[in-house]
Amino acid sequence: MAVSGLGQQRRATAIGFIAVLLWALLALFTAATGQVPPLQLAAMTFGIAFMLAMGKWLLYGENIIGHLRQRPVVWAVGVGGLFGYHFFYFLALRNAPAVEASLIAYLWPLLIVLFSALLPGERLRWWHVAGAVTGLAGAAVLILAGQDFAQPIQLMPGHFAAMACALLWSGYSILSRRLGDVPTDAVGGFCGLTALLALLAHLVFEDTIWPQDSWQWLAVAGLGLGPVGLAFFCWDHGVKRGHIQALGASSYAAPLLSTLVLILFGFAGLTWAVAAACLLITGGAVLASIDLLRASKR
Repeated sequence: MAVSGLGQQRRATAIGFIAVLLWALLALFTAATGQVPPLQLAAMTFGIAFMLAMGKWLLYGENIIGHLRQRPVVWAVGVGGLFGYHFFYFLALRNAPAVEASLIAYLWPLLIVLFSALLPGERLRWWHVAGAVTGLAGAAVLILAGQDFAQPIQLMPGHFAAMACALLWSGYSILSRRLGDVPTDAVGGFCGLTALLALLAHLVFEDTIWPQDSWQWLAVAGLGLGPVGLAFFCWDHGVKRGHIQALGASSYAAPLLSTLVLILFGFAGLTWAVAAACLLITGGAVLASIDLLRASKR
């Protein structure tokens, strides 16, 4: 790979990792929104993300219709990934224990690494898989620590919904790579339609509960601007032009960083599980990035 090409790939990978950093704030901001139902919250935050994109297009005098005029398959992939993942994730949490649902849903970074073998020009090597599995082990330690396993796990509909989450987001990420000619601005349109579908689902399945004070409204705005806004634009750029195996493995940093943020703000305590997860996830990300690091040295 040419030096300029390597530099562009590293830059795109770094931009993609910004999404992981922003997703680390998801739990904190969500907890700060109070009792707002999840689908209503999705409608509000994706609506903010859409307005964020609209503001950028208007500010720079861009062709809004041009950004939204995409092939049907592009809309299917984009909205299927954004709305599908969140819909099935909320469904999973309602119909299975949260710990089990979260762990199954967090198979998506590993699946991204495995599915990358289907992409043209990509080679899946042992260190990619080993790095992703190590990251999964770190996430498992973090999520399962302190759980009581006296009761056997019973297969529930929520478990299948969580698996749908993992398949949808990994599939969305891999297919976005295949649709590399689609501009990242199209994500703004995906967010707008996702907000509309989430609103319709909210009206069917939930009762409306508005934020109760200014801090809760600020948390909603923070979600829409960061973890549910800018993050998806960064992720799109990263998976299309970055080192996708390294991005997949490093995505396991999201639950770890999220826990560290909660510890920092006093919502959780520092435990051995956090330390072990830190070592496993960091080691897995470095392992999955070996070829990128070697190329950088050359």
